[in-house]
Amino acid sequence: MMITVVSPLHNEAENVRQLIAEIEEACQGLPAFEVVLIDDGSSDDTGSLVRDAQAEHSWLRLLQHPQAGGQSAAVHSGVQAARGDIVCTLDGDLQNPPSEIPNLVAPFLADTASERLGLVAGQRVGRQDTASKRWASRFANAVRAWMLSDDTRDTGCGLKAFRRNAFLELPYFNHMHRYLPALFKRHGWDIAHVDVSHRERGGGRSKYNNLQRGLVGIHDLFGVAWLIRRRKTARAQEIPGPAAPDGETAE
Repeated sequence: MMITVVSPLHNEAENVRQLIAEIEEACQGLPAFEVVLIDDGSSDDTGSLVRDAQAEHSWLRLLQHPQAGGQSAAVHSGVQAARGDIVCTLDGDLQNPPSEIPNLVAPFLADTASERLGLVAGQRVGRQDTASKRWASRFANAVRAWMLSDDTRDTGCGLKAFRRNAFLELPYFNHMHRYLPALFKRHGWDIAHVDVSHRERGGGRSKYNNLQRGLVGIHDLFGVAWLIRRRKTARAQEIPGPAAPDGETAE
């Protein structure tokens, strides 16, 4: 089973070399892996630094958006291009330690892995963010959990692993990456959770602030709640045709 690591990047030139090195180290014990980095309309040297690294790493792939489309658009592009059955995502700012990748994919690689397991969601402990960000996140997570009943305390964590085919069945919309537990649950998949560590940002600056997250999140939350209420649970079952008579072969 191949694992594809997907990471969206926007103006992360100060972090990308370390990101690649840490992903490589973390993935050494996996059966097979590739890394897809998405340069989401960066105006710095992010893309050229990834291209330089490709000369040394055959498993490293680069996608580029001519204009910034946002994190969900970048993740969606990466999953569409992925060759692996299991996709693991993480942010490109080094706050999500790549060393957590094996812990996220382990439930899928276990001998007892359930075929209904669709998503393993990382949940941050010991967050290295400002007090205002932690408070805003805690409040937003409480409201979201109350409205969506997704049984996840931290959907904003970028560390997630999921089945590629299951992800591509989900409705795509901007900021969908914040609602993956609810969306996977809506489609009948089982969800597991793994506590993951968290670090301070590497170089560069955050692309979000609390007001931006809050204003966007209000519309998204009501939209996802509407999707859940309107879900259809019926699944088609194929009925096999009659067997061919003895001595004949079906064409």
